[in-house]
Amino acid sequence: MSQSSPFHPVDETARCLTRDLIEGATYGALATLRPDLGVPSVSRIALATDDAGSPMTLISTLADHTAALRANPVCALLIGEPGNTGDPLTHPRLTLHATATFVARESAEHASLRSRYLTLRPKSKLYVDFTDFSFVLFAISDAVLNGGFGKAWRLAPNDLRPDQRTT
Repeated sequence: MSQSSPFHPVDETARCLTRDLIEGATYGALATLRPDLGVPSVSRIALATDDAGSPMTLISTLADHTAALRANPVCALLIGEPGNTGDPLTHPRLTLHATATFVARESAEHASLRSRYLTLRPKSKLYVDFTDFSFVLFAISDAVLNGGFGKAWRLAPNDLRPDQRTT
């Protein structure tokens, strides 16, 4: 018996839903591997996007996931919020497979990310300049979009770029 793929061909609907989820995400679940045990660990982190529309975060060295990302930058992000009613599995969610890159505090890129982050997350003004915080950019290798029951797509990095929209 042959098995068919559960994934639909990527189309503009999938691309738009993906971009909307990324741009609208204020937080996500970050999956890393613990360096001490090699077991998966998941944390909730704040999210924003850089000027190119790629996901980024601001994290503290005090967090376990910071040590995990420094030891092994390969990670995954889950974004998408269930609605107020109904089955949470009917609401869209997106898994991003990524590699994390820490941005040096003294770099021009840090200054640009700081400005963007403060624009998108103004409450972070309380801690953005603490010396234990770093910006992290996520380079996406691929993504899996679940738009609800029977609606799944596997996307490539160029499917996630804002300039790929035709609307």
